[in-house]
Amino acid sequence: MKLVIIKYNAGNIRSVLFALERIGVEAVVTDNVAEILAADKVIFPGVGEASTAMQYLRERGLDSVIKNLKQPVLGVCLGMQLMCKYSYENDTTCLGIFNEEVKQFTPASTNDGIKVPQIGWNSIYNLQTGLFKGLPQNSYCYFVHGYYAALGQHTIATTHYVQPYSSALHLNNFYGVQFHPEKSAATGETILKNFIHAI
Repeated sequence: MKLVIIKYNAGNIRSVLFALERIGVEAVVTDNVAEILAADKVIFPGVGEASTAMQYLRERGLDSVIKNLKQPVLGVCLGMQLMCKYSYENDTTCLGIFNEEVKQFTPASTNDGIKVPQIGWNSIYNLQTGLFKGLPQNSYCYFVHGYYAALGQHTIATTHYVQPYSSALHLNNFYGVQFHPEKSAATGETILKNFIHAI
């Protein structure tokens, strides 16, 4: 099986590679269109800012490539947000795979102790699809983000921070997770294994 990680200017690629190595899976890191199209599975990771990431994808024609992929695709963190239709982060039109908008967390009060961005462990619940096979409700994953996708028709996992939001999305062959499976210990390894072997 050929697994490809899409290379672009929003990196947590090395940590994803290390996580895959830990579960005995090799991956190719590339922005080559032919290699991406030939992959059996594609991971679309990301840490960074939406508008510069989308600009990079558009300049290389990767925006149209990604949204027209037919094989299973897993977006991670910024990767999931870019798969939505729009991000309020610097007024960014995104790929439009998921019919969701990405908004910034706004705590009700500066006195409530909730800090933005969310950094650390939080639970995922209302788990759906084979991506979460074998995981109990309220499993813990590692998050680093100040923007979120609201609950909607594509939500397959929910997390509460400021309010309930989509910690995972799914439509057809496209999956997205807001958390970092590569930093989420055994839970994250199970999710990566499920994506690679069970989807």
